[in-house]
Amino acid sequence: MKAREEYERWLDKLPGSDPLRRELEQIRGREEAIEDRFYQTISFGTAGLRGICGAGTNRMNVLTVGRATRGIADYILSYDRRHPEEELCRRGLVIAYDCRYHSGEFADLAAQILASNGIRVYIFPSLRPTPELSFAIRRLACAAGINLTASHNPKEYNGYKVYWMDGAQISGEISEGMERMIESHDFFEDFRKPADAGREPQEVVILDDRIDREYLAYVTSLYCKNQDALKLDLPMVYTPLNGAGRIPVEILARERGYTNFHLVAEQADPDPEFTTVGYPNPEDPKAFFYAEKLGKELGAAVLIATDPDADRMAIEIPDGQGGYRFLNGNQTGALLIHYLASCRLTQEGTRGEAGAKRPYAMIKSIVTSDFGAAICRAYGIRVYESLTGFKNICGRIPELERKGISYFFGYEESIGCAPGDLVRDKDGVAAAMLLAEMAAYYADQGRSLGQVLENLYQTYGYFTDHPVSIVLKGQEGAARIRRMMAYFRERRFEGFGSLTLAQVIDYREGYGDIPPADVLKYVMEDGSWFALRPSGTEPKLKFYFYTRDASRAIAGAKVCDLSRAVLDLAESVK
Repeated sequence: MKAREEYERWLDKLPGSDPLRRELEQIRGREEAIEDRFYQTISFGTAGLRGICGAGTNRMNVLTVGRATRGIADYILSYDRRHPEEELCRRGLVIAYDCRYHSGEFADLAAQILASNGIRVYIFPSLRPTPELSFAIRRLACAAGINLTASHNPKEYNGYKVYWMDGAQISGEISEGMERMIESHDFFEDFRKPADAGREPQEVVILDDRIDREYLAYVTSLYCKNQDALKLDLPMVYTPLNGAGRIPVEILARERGYTNFHLVAEQADPDPEFTTVGYPNPEDPKAFFYAEKLGKELGAAVLIATDPDADRMAIEIPDGQGGYRFLNGNQTGALLIHYLASCRLTQEGTRGEAGAKRPYAMIKSIVTSDFGAAICRAYGIRVYESLTGFKNICGRIPELERKGISYFFGYEESIGCAPGDLVRDKDGVAAAMLLAEMAAYYADQGRSLGQVLENLYQTYGYFTDHPVSIVLKGQEGAARIRRMMAYFRERRFEGFGSLTLAQVIDYREGYGDIPPADVLKYVMEDGSWFALRPSGTEPKLKFYFYTRDASRAIAGAKVCDLSRAVLDLAESVK
């Protein structure tokens, strides 16, 4: 596609009153801006469509959303013709959305296009958490689902997550098939015009609160301890970061009986501007500014945050010096794995290789620390890996079930976890409530989360990690990321810093039971390792550095040495 030609075509096709046309007229003569908006067509990444809102093929707007929806409608209609017994059109599709600009508008547009093409549609009446959408797909026995959300991205972004009938995000043949259908359409078609003239339009069904109640009951079913084992007056602070987590978390905390559970008032209500936080990603400690302020006033034992669509959850705990320290996804995941394993497996009996019951399995991404894996193995829980993203993590659950293996837990380093198998995506609501329970349980024993974490380090070794993202925006940034990946693939290294290289794993052609992906992993002789991969949703090249040692100081020194050596090489690629 030639950006300038496509830009002129859009100006020609769009009516003068269209806000997209007015936006394009404002950049007339600005070749760099035109190139950025039209040099590519926004496409499926780690989690479907995601991009900056605005006019252009490389933006989120009514045309890119409409085209994507029509392609998905085509795929479902085609699937029905090939497998009429599945009745996908009758089973329908459920749509959710978050608080972002245009989310409700995009959701309504998607519903109209699907319904006009003879596909039943269920839609939530207001914003809902991403995990509830995944739950609803399976509970309603729908064929698929769509969520209009950009999750934790800045306010300029929106996104379009697509799910299949198993409740997990699309991947593999399904994703590729939908993308082919999408690419067959022009942006300026009438997407509401039925592909099959003989198919009757469907009514759009507005969901009542039944799914809400059933989702909350599901989260409650994941609890481990009864009220008598919990310190219910433990001071805790929660922030939904102006997103969809507030209502379900408040209801669950109240019903659980927590008497000292506090909401950050400034971040309680939906706000597409994210005025109080800017970048609404709880993986960034700066997102805890207001939570820390309230936590210090209350003497809170834990601060909990979920991102705007409530699929991610992160925490901070007291640092012993009057402030708070952030725990990353590897640390929080290890704490939850230890807590759930010690509660559930000691009650049920061993489910290891020699156990009489079905074995349990934990699934983690290939760029997640081995800390949680070490804890799992100590409890006899099998460990499996997947590519990044919960469409890959939860996508392995059906495969495990066919092998007679029960799902235990799934997580990745970027503060996401799936504590139960009825939600096939990250579930920040369930994670937040289990985290609150864990904090209240250990507090009842006179132990803090910091003390529990330190005990895990002393038992399993000091696992140290250092994630780094190099942000490179635009077309030139994407090209430089490709050059960096090529540089590491083509060079033959003997080691990095003081560490000697033992193994290189290139996932480009797949590795073991892991499908192909643009990921490189370098394992050192002492077990330290690092990986690098381009982000599927943001203009970033991500690096993951990991070391382990019996000494905290030595583990920390090694991760600094390793990351410095690798990043110096990466930055040398221009």
